[in-house]
Amino acid sequence: MYTTILELSTRFALATGDKEFDPDTVTPGIWGFVATAVIALAVVGIGFDMVRRIRRTNYKAEISARLEAELAEREAGATGATDGGTAASAPDDK
Repeated sequence: MYTTILELSTRFALATGDKEFDPDTVTPGIWGFVATAVIALAVVGIGFDMVRRIRRTNYKAEISARLEAELAEREAGATGATDGGTAASAPDDK
């Protein structure tokens, strides 16, 4: 089997060896340009999407931290009002 493949590939190489190959005339053409442009646009679009998602995640984390701080402040104020202010001056165990 391998000898058959080898024979066929040698015959093909000899048959196509008649033509002169000029590496200066080989260009990617319009389709090469289009493929490169599509890939470049896809990379730029994915980059913009990534920045948007990272920014959204950062904003959500910031809002969550603000809400937690506000709730902790409210709880500290509520316990301080019921205990006569002693809980507000006590150190946190966090």
